[in-house]
Amino acid sequence: MTSPNKEIKLSSLIIKKYHDTFNNTSYVHKIFTSGRAGTKSSRGAIKAVYKVISDDSCSVVVLRKFHNKLKKTVYKEVLRAIKRLGLDKKDFKITVSPMEIKYLKNGNTIYFTGNDSIDDTKGMIDEEKPIKLVILDELTEFFEKGDGEDEISNIEATFIRGNDEEFCMEYYFNPPRNKKAPVMKWLEKMKKREDVKHIHVDYRDVPVEWLGQKLIDSALAMKSVDEQMYNWIWLGMSVGLSEVVYYMFDEKKHINNSFDRKALIHVGIAIDYGQLNATTFQAFGINQNTMIMQGINEYYHSGRTSGKQKAPSEYASDFKMFYMEIKSLTGNKKIDVFIDPSARGLAEEIKRQIPGIRIIGADNKVSLGIERTQKLLAFGKLNVSTDQSNLIDEFGSYKYDKDKIEKGKEEVVKQSDHGMDAMRYYVMGKWKFLKLLLPETERGDN
Repeated sequence: MTSPNKEIKLSSLIIKKYHDTFNNTSYVHKIFTSGRAGTKSSRGAIKAVYKVISDDSCSVVVLRKFHNKLKKTVYKEVLRAIKRLGLDKKDFKITVSPMEIKYLKNGNTIYFTGNDSIDDTKGMIDEEKPIKLVILDELTEFFEKGDGEDEISNIEATFIRGNDEEFCMEYYFNPPRNKKAPVMKWLEKMKKREDVKHIHVDYRDVPVEWLGQKLIDSALAMKSVDEQMYNWIWLGMSVGLSEVVYYMFDEKKHINNSFDRKALIHVGIAIDYGQLNATTFQAFGINQNTMIMQGINEYYHSGRTSGKQKAPSEYASDFKMFYMEIKSLTGNKKIDVFIDPSARGLAEEIKRQIPGIRIIGADNKVSLGIERTQKLLAFGKLNVSTDQSNLIDEFGSYKYDKDKIEKGKEEVVKQSDHGMDAMRYYVMGKWKFLKLLLPETERGDN
């Protein structure tokens, strides 16, 4: 590749482990896995651009499971690759609707599409330019939120049809923790085929000067506090799921009641509501002196245990008392309330009893909420109060369903989880602030 100022070598843009397969056309399927900072997304984008400028007649299709993920991920990365290859964007026709990048010198085009439904890729076959490369990014999504292997087979059949020339499917993903996850079973099956090449890398395969010492230090910081999480996130190893969800919880490290409650900011109360099951209110804030998410207090009532069921109006009265207590403890700070999305009746009762209160429907993404909470615990950025005794008890009993793990599903057992759910609601609701407590590399999601 050349630019007006200098010659750019492909070998200086992609790591050594990717060199042998970059222009190798003997494999129909190339699978790239890695941990964080493995540069595989960069490799895929460079490959897409290089293909359309170096081949006289071809098209490239880049897919994610959902259309709304394209612009900020693979599309943005391909635009970046054009610059990295020393090319001028004026040599391309770049459009967002439809999302396409055409190389003007030969008419070759990179098409971007989601596969939200089976009809999304129909009619995309370029009659003038044969599709020689199909890239599936974040492959795990096709298994977790799609039809997995069947969907991938349909995509291959759509684009390979009538194409007797060179054709390759490339797949990119970070392995999930669960070794039994469907995408990992698919990978093991694919690796047995002669037309498949699998390459796994991690950040240690990337030159330090590409990543920066700060990123390396962040990886090692995680290794020092939670090697299991480090092996998964940074090395891309399917380490398996510990039966206990918050296996890193340590009463000696994570229970602390000696703090100035008036130092708390971003105070919130999270509510998990049950008619027959327990109802709990869990109060948290961020201690601006220690920069730690700090538990404050809890309310917990189980009709099954006490033998007395409470109506929503009674829970609302109990909440009002708890709310005023937290107000007093925190120096009359503003309090956000996050409530179980299914508890609309209770939310309305609370609004009637506390006019003007701000109630937010909780974000109930379980896996993502767990992952974020695990990071806070691992880095010592989440403490609970001795006044949250029921929450503390649940840390030991909150577990993944063993049978579901064997079937490749990451689901928790729905019992003794009311405090855990409420804690997760607060974490999700205040994440834009809580993530700032973590090392910079841990503020995104995997």
